[in-house]
Amino acid sequence: MATLNDVKTKIGAVKKTKQITKAMGMVATSKLRGAQKNMDGFRPYAGKFAEVLGSLAEKAGEGASPLLVAREEVKKINIVLCTSDRGLCGGFNVNLITAANKFLNELPEQEIDISFTNFGKKGRDWCRKNKIEIDSENIGIIGAKFGFNVALTAGQKLVDEFLDGTYDEVYVVFSEYISMAKQIPTIKQILPIPPIETAEDEEVTDKPYQAEHICEPSPGELLGDLLPRHVYVQIYSALLETSTSEHAARMAAMDNATNACNDMIDSLTLAYNKARQSAITSELMDIVGGAEALKG
Repeated sequence: MATLNDVKTKIGAVKKTKQITKAMGMVATSKLRGAQKNMDGFRPYAGKFAEVLGSLAEKAGEGASPLLVAREEVKKINIVLCTSDRGLCGGFNVNLITAANKFLNELPEQEIDISFTNFGKKGRDWCRKNKIEIDSENIGIIGAKFGFNVALTAGQKLVDEFLDGTYDEVYVVFSEYISMAKQIPTIKQILPIPPIETAEDEEVTDKPYQAEHICEPSPGELLGDLLPRHVYVQIYSALLETSTSEHAARMAAMDNATNACNDMIDSLTLAYNKARQSAITSELMDIVGGAEALKG
């Protein structure tokens, strides 16, 4: 049985751990506000951009840009995997890596070369462990402050490699932020650019009026500039969603850890009180026994 000093030491250690988890939870909460603000501010832009681009692509027709044309045979795929640099965020990284691994397992049995563009140490370490080719790695971005230039740099490289035939398809794996308690691992194709849904494609009972976009110069010329930017927007949106999801997952994990510390402290305090009471009772029995022996 543990002595009083042992139990007291454990209680102190758990209290220190509780202070750390509580502080980390508060930091995650603070960062979550900023990340969520950036994400919410970018979502309307990304949605309207896709709407306008879908309208232009419909006018230009199929084959208006090589970024819209699917390859007849897929031999090389690049996957942009977005994970965090640090742990202590529950199953956040595990879920993303599991989604990427499931996607790889569902590929056709024909020989396809796979490479990864990693955002975050956890995804990079998983690729290294499984000896998967890494095309590029970007560390210290997700979970921190970053600008559109990060997505621009990565997107330009992927667009150029797609156009010169290095890759036949490009996908992005990211965590879609739904709420504080729900973040969904999502896989989205970004190259070749899949058909972009417009508001007219959605089955809505009361369809709002959709203004027709007047194109100058021609839709084909505009697509040459806008389609690459659409890829950059998709990557930037995925990074914002993943960054926000990471902070939410870490905040929830630290809250759970703090609550677990409280439960452990209560349990250890009860054990400490029981041991202390047992020691006091034993001392009283010795005193009473000694007193009775002196009387005899």
